[in-house]
Amino acid sequence: LPRLPRLPRLPRLPRLPSSPRSSSTSSSTSSFTPSALPSTPSIPASRPARRAPTCTVAPPAPPVSGATPESAAAGAVGEFVDRDDIRNIAIIAHVDHGKTTLVDALLSEAKVFRENEAVQERVMDSNDLERERGITILAKNAAVEYNGVKVNIVDTPGHADFGGEVERVLNMVDAALLVVDAVEGPKPQTRFVLKKAIALGLKVLVVVNKIDRPASRPEYVIDKTFDLFMELGASDWQIDFPIVYTSATKKLSGPEPDQLQENFLCLLDTIITLPKPKVIPDAPLRLLVSNVDYDEFKGRMAIGRILSGDIAKSQQILICHPDKEDKKAKIVDLFAFSNLGRKQVDNAGAGDIVMLSGMNDADIGDTICAVDFPNPLPPLVVEEPTVRMTFSVNTSEFAGREGKYVTSRNIRDRLMKELDKNIALRVADTESADTFEVSGRGALHLTVLIETMRREGYEIMIGAPSVIMKKVDGERHEPFENVEVEVNEEYMGAVVDLLGRRKGMMTGMGSCNTEGVCSVTYTVPTRGLLGIKNSILTATRGTAVMNTIFDGYHKYAGDLPVKENGSLLAYESGKVTTYAIEAAQTRGRLMVKPQEEVYKNQVVGVHQRSGDLALNICKTKQLTNFRAAGNDKSAGVQGLLELSLDDAIEYISNDEVVEVTPKSIRIMKKTAEKGGSKRS
Repeated sequence: LPRLPRLPRLPRLPRLPSSPRSSSTSSSTSSFTPSALPSTPSIPASRPARRAPTCTVAPPAPPVSGATPESAAAGAVGEFVDRDDIRNIAIIAHVDHGKTTLVDALLSEAKVFRENEAVQERVMDSNDLERERGITILAKNAAVEYNGVKVNIVDTPGHADFGGEVERVLNMVDAALLVVDAVEGPKPQTRFVLKKAIALGLKVLVVVNKIDRPASRPEYVIDKTFDLFMELGASDWQIDFPIVYTSATKKLSGPEPDQLQENFLCLLDTIITLPKPKVIPDAPLRLLVSNVDYDEFKGRMAIGRILSGDIAKSQQILICHPDKEDKKAKIVDLFAFSNLGRKQVDNAGAGDIVMLSGMNDADIGDTICAVDFPNPLPPLVVEEPTVRMTFSVNTSEFAGREGKYVTSRNIRDRLMKELDKNIALRVADTESADTFEVSGRGALHLTVLIETMRREGYEIMIGAPSVIMKKVDGERHEPFENVEVEVNEEYMGAVVDLLGRRKGMMTGMGSCNTEGVCSVTYTVPTRGLLGIKNSILTATRGTAVMNTIFDGYHKYAGDLPVKENGSLLAYESGKVTTYAIEAAQTRGRLMVKPQEEVYKNQVVGVHQRSGDLALNICKTKQLTNFRAAGNDKSAGVQGLLELSLDDAIEYISNDEVVEVTPKSIRIMKKTAEKGGSKRS
């Protein structure tokens, strides 16, 4: 159906002439004549079709007054001027829409790599954990030179659990590249990141990526993106967004889907037209710390954008915060970003994104000011966490065998260190000195921290995840999330049943596409989503794709159904035998392999019924004259469950914990009930 025409903005009425208080109202209004009104433009009969801009350099529209990041420097004395030689942009998108691959193509087009250099895929994802999971976890900086302009690029995470990285990075840039899949269109995380960019008054360049896919539908994607801008309350300047169509893997770009070129010059030309940094060069120094890093040789380093003034190496500065005492410091080294690395510089000006060493007392949200001008900026504010877990000292029988850091002091110091750079994380002490309560934006947010600590050599016990409740007007409220599930039509009934049993409310159901894939959206309590991933994958034979985004706090939805299956526990400590597995696997699915060491009350499998069951998983054959011990063979062992860290945390109940060591992941019952467990 054709879109309804958008009415033009009505002209503002002229101000009435001022008159003294003694004059009557009629006399003041009599001087007003209709001829003072400007002529009203005619309303078009139909809305003109939206077209992508050409790739010629054109002056950008003026930014929204008071909404850009530079407006934070309003307390400084001086006038704003544009820096023509810099563009600061952030790349934002839903997970797996091609942000990091797009950065690879931009770096390649800017001749960052040699022609004969072997370049790995997703070069910005330098973390091992990011490469294994295929997602971006930490925001990273890069810079390229194009036509005499330095383009600072910030790659951001796409998963909702790492939204804190996106929120703090957007304070350093003047514009954003919103990457949208040419088939899927805007997704839940697209709404989240775009909402943050619009709230900061950033100009957004829409990049329709993966345009080479056979099922691409660019017109549908642009219409959906336009509707999303309208829903989020974007200004007219932001709604008139430029569009570039790309294929990052094939390095194609163009102003129209049928005008693609075998290079990324079109995208780079359009980036140059984005707003320039507005700075106050003659004002005192002010820099908001947006990120911190650590170097083994240079120590703690602060990263941020200079909002006003200049900064130089060996300069004396002041670290300020509205809620802290001012601290003096000296800049030991000053770095600017260049290509994929950084280079040492002697000075930098307003609008540059720099890295400073010697900032041992600087935290994210602090302001680096001139010594004679202690005027801190408002600190960064991010959304509160919604999920929490307990981190405690490993108390199992195998404690201390595999890890390097096992004491509560080691765990506490590591968590406090994480708080310095993970602003969405919260750590609190509990009644026990060996247990800490860690809160984050989601289960994945905390799982990545656990996996990182595990690889660093820590041994910890992890409790079951739980949601953070709030009291609103005396009533209990809990966090809810918007869930979008894409699944084949034949499995739609199973998905609807699973989400409905977990107190989910259906908010929409889309029609199926040509491939038979349908989408359904729900609003579900966050605690209802804990442990649902494996259930949905099992019910849909691994074909479902689920995306979630935080919706807000609503009234408590009621009790959820309990876990249907209990756990199989080890009756005694020892080595698992094939003989015992063959007899025990009729009770459920096992998680342990032959010759693996287990301890008493360790969870060794999933019971096929409700309730827990203790098994003698270490039982051996009787050695008699009629029976030889022989070599155990695994011919009769059925398929065993292999649980990853995410699976183990999703599986456990409130009376279970996950033992995490550098080499093993085990599940243990907290306490054994006297006479409560049955023995087989």
